[in-house]
Amino acid sequence: MEMEALMSRNGERTLKKNVLFISSSIGLGHAARDLAIAREMKKRNPDIEISWLAGDPALTVIKEAGEKLLPECELLGKDSYLAEKVSKGFGLNVNKYLFTVLLEWRKSIMAIRRLTKEKKFDLIIADEAYELILAFLFFPGIKRKAPFVMIYDFFGFDATTKSPFEKLGTYFWNFAWITGNRTPWVENLSLFVGNAEDIADKSYGLFLPNARRHAEKHYKFLGNILPFNPQDYSNTAEVKSRLGYGAGPLIICSVGGTSIGADLLNLCSRTYRILKDKLPMLQMVLICGPRIDPKSITVTEGIQIKGYVPKLYEHFAACDLAIVQGGGTTTTELVALNKNFLYFPLEEHFEQKLVSDKLKRLGAGVKMSFSETDEITLSKAVLENLGKTVDYQKLDIDGAVKAAEIIQPFL
Repeated sequence: MEMEALMSRNGERTLKKNVLFISSSIGLGHAARDLAIAREMKKRNPDIEISWLAGDPALTVIKEAGEKLLPECELLGKDSYLAEKVSKGFGLNVNKYLFTVLLEWRKSIMAIRRLTKEKKFDLIIADEAYELILAFLFFPGIKRKAPFVMIYDFFGFDATTKSPFEKLGTYFWNFAWITGNRTPWVENLSLFVGNAEDIADKSYGLFLPNARRHAEKHYKFLGNILPFNPQDYSNTAEVKSRLGYGAGPLIICSVGGTSIGADLLNLCSRTYRILKDKLPMLQMVLICGPRIDPKSITVTEGIQIKGYVPKLYEHFAACDLAIVQGGGTTTTELVALNKNFLYFPLEEHFEQKLVSDKLKRLGAGVKMSFSETDEITLSKAVLENLGKTVDYQKLDIDGAVKAAEIIQPFL
């Protein structure tokens, strides 16, 4: 069979290992770190074949990396589209999203069930593919086919409004999450991108354990994962020149992999007029990502606007200040690059609140509130921080190497 083909290496016949890697569709950061882990796995196992399942926009990043995408990608649920649909302005209530995404998850569960029936895999790895946990709970036969590794970057849900229904829903999800961790046939290995202190030191409800102590018991902590070495980008002027930017101050405005951040890009565009009067050499670039049409943004004359930008971290390395959402991957890259940045956590998005807590602990970035920020407020924040010297706490960034080492015994 193709999935059990014997490969020749150093004169010996070895059994080729086949890995199914499922990357979360929400955002681009998951795909970047998953590719970093896959590269480290291949260094240790030249004979493995990794097949990928991912939806838009993560699919774009994985395809550009030259990886093998399975045709079943087309059968997956449209998680990103739904997140945009239930978003409200510059905000996303994740609890509301979770209860509306179940039908999309059902599509993904059926696709995974069909795939694992037709093909044999020696290992399944998933990055925040929560639908897979449900698939294993409802269809244990899928799980028996291969060991399963799950990758997380947060633990536990929080209500962001006073609604009793949201609080009840949050308790339900936390109970299900912890039950899944305790169910022996669900996860063979649980990896956490980050450190124990990134998890709230509290219980999420009646009869539920302390979140941090539960995670320390059930998860292996990786530290941070980056797709680049920050030392390669320490010379800002050189990176600026290589990317075609001028010598003047450079501001990069980026909003990630969904269309939810369009309002922030428009705010940056309006603010440019004020800043340009005070900084004649100012350069501003708006990065729309894969889900925002650049034509939908009102661009002030003098601003550059780009769609999806591969290796966005290079542009962060060139900038003198960044204005971004409060996403975990983006802000981690900026901390690693030792850059000034203003960040706007999505409103009613508890996960980005956890990111904000981490950044506060690191003394990194300036937290902003979109609903309380206009052009004047943003311009003042930019002028106060542009050119400001920062020296953030050094991050542990060898998470991909650690992940490959921990996963290795399953291969």
